[in-house]
Amino acid sequence: MMVGWIVGLLLLSQQNVAPDRITIDEKSGQIIANVERGAYSINYLDVPLIDNERLHQLTDEVTKKIFRKPKNAIINDAGAIVKEVAGVQLNQRAFVESFYKNFYGEGPMTFEVPQKPIYPKVDSELLASIRVNPIGYYVTYFNSNNQHRYNNIKLATQAINNYVVQPNETFSFNRVVGERTRGRGYKSAKVIVRGEFSEGIGGGICQISSTLYNAADRAGLTIVERFSHSRSVPYVPSGRDATVNWGGPDFSFKNNYNQPILIRAHAMPGRVYVSLLSSDSINHKPRHVPSASESLPEEINAGTDVGQPVP
Repeated sequence: MMVGWIVGLLLLSQQNVAPDRITIDEKSGQIIANVERGAYSINYLDVPLIDNERLHQLTDEVTKKIFRKPKNAIINDAGAIVKEVAGVQLNQRAFVESFYKNFYGEGPMTFEVPQKPIYPKVDSELLASIRVNPIGYYVTYFNSNNQHRYNNIKLATQAINNYVVQPNETFSFNRVVGERTRGRGYKSAKVIVRGEFSEGIGGGICQISSTLYNAADRAGLTIVERFSHSRSVPYVPSGRDATVNWGGPDFSFKNNYNQPILIRAHAMPGRVYVSLLSSDSINHKPRHVPSASESLPEEINAGTDVGQPVP
């Protein structure tokens, strides 16, 4: 507050009258806020000074209004790279400085919101360099007649597709896929609860986590967390499953290599395909992992309950 008083006195000594309104807009011309000076003033010895608490509130509001999340470069269904898009955030220090300048200025004032770019983690150049060398893959099969289950499988597959795991980064299935709810498009399908089949939102998700687990293990990545179902599932060999549940068991692995790893995942009627790719310079050490049976089961029952933890 003392800083506000000092700056206010210095600026006020150079001005005659403080106008009533400040308009804050974006570069596009869209008005973000209209500020009445009286609402942001406090009087000290009959000198109008800025109420820093109100200014902090305004700064928070403008920060939320202009924030735009960056978009990573991705590979589309046609195999082409879609260029990244930078995000936008408020330059808070420059915003406060502009506010002070305009607050003590003469006549109606308008100033643009000072912005800073947010650069995406994955740009086109990086993506082009790590899509060239397959280091692990896995395919599982399912009966696509269960449309609810197929819907859930596609949503989870889309969530992990194009994700880039940086060196020393730990990939968490639950964190990346997010909560499986009706509001996010997930539907009720068979799950395993305490060893018995029942209906649950997001049934089928464990086939994706299990497919990813086997691809990651085959690529020689460090498996951090994996749990088996409370009973066997037909889409992977015995002991090769990875159950997940929001707020419960997770599947995670660490990129122990010195190069980023790209996850490519696709769901089509009857099969799920996950491949891991990286650059030509990666020195990976693959492991032997048994393949899944290609025979289509009559029905696949994905699970969400925990059996025994697996190191």
